[in-house]
Amino acid sequence: MGPSDAELDAVRAIERADGADDDLDAFFTGADRARPVREVRVEPFLIARHPLTVTQVRHWLPEYEDSFTESDSGTARIEDDLDDLLGALPFRVPSEVEWEYAARAGTTTLTFRGNGRPDEDQVLDDFADEECTAAAENAFGLAAMGSANEICADVWIPHFTDAPADARPRTGDGPRVVRGGGGDLSPWQGCDEWLLLLSATRYELQDFTAVRPVAPVPTH
Repeated sequence: MGPSDAELDAVRAIERADGADDDLDAFFTGADRARPVREVRVEPFLIARHPLTVTQVRHWLPEYEDSFTESDSGTARIEDDLDDLLGALPFRVPSEVEWEYAARAGTTTLTFRGNGRPDEDQVLDDFADEECTAAAENAFGLAAMGSANEICADVWIPHFTDAPADARPRTGDGPRVVRGGGGDLSPWQGCDEWLLLLSATRYELQDFTAVRPVAPVPTH
């Protein structure tokens, strides 16, 4: 878990090859807060194929309105309704460990597509088209990992200080952690938006967030 030296070198190589003049100081500062790289133990769990859509959120919050997307089949970005949704949802949200494990899908590369700079076709915001949804799946069959900023169960702690060696979230007071967000800045303007698609990118919840439910594996 966390961005390895090889991953960070891959980012630098991509920027050099593209001749980009982006200021990546903020990215590398953020990447440092997701280090050191560490091994964690993950027990089996179930995670939704994609974040909750507007239609799905309305199953629990019938009066829900979304100002981000015009499509009911698009990813819901929850703002003021977040506490209400999490209180009504019969599922939980993933820990950071679970989210990164799911996003990596057995890989150790920048994204599930490898160490290359991802294209905007990796970004997916609407799940009405099954063909497009399937094309954005990783090896675990999960779509749009990294497209929307997705809330995790953990409280933000730089460097994973005193984090457990398993998938339990770190709880306490403070802002929650979110992962992903490459689609929230689409269409890209040629800056460093693509770095939000990386499996290890993490930051603090600020405004709206998507929700990807998690559940335990049934025992019977």
